[in-house]
Amino acid sequence: MIEAIIISYLNNIEGMAPAYAERPENVPPKYILVEKTGTSTENRITTSTIAVQAISDTLQNGSLLDAMQLNEAVKVAMADLVTLDSVSGVSLNSDYNFTDSTTKEYRFQAVFLVTHY
Repeated sequence: MIEAIIISYLNNIEGMAPAYAERPENVPPKYILVEKTGTSTENRITTSTIAVQAISDTLQNGSLLDAMQLNEAVKVAMADLVTLDSVSGVSLNSDYNFTDSTTKEYRFQAVFLVTHY
């Protein structure tokens, strides 16, 4: 499961905010959410669309700048995902401000196409 691989990969990067598959009960000041939004397979090679949200909690003095900086760190880390044996390609499709006014969290979302086995 590519989401589990990405979450584990991000959580093993020193200094990176923690990564999860869903919003944790005890929300840290900054964190990352990883979600697969689609998959296609051709010739036994799978490409998944992965949305990665970089989140900064305003209730814990987080800022939009914190979310922007975390998003940039995520993009750099995801580019190096190709160093894993199960991943053969990573392409950034788009990234944008995705602030959630309901939860009072600044968010940026980066969408990647990840080719994996």
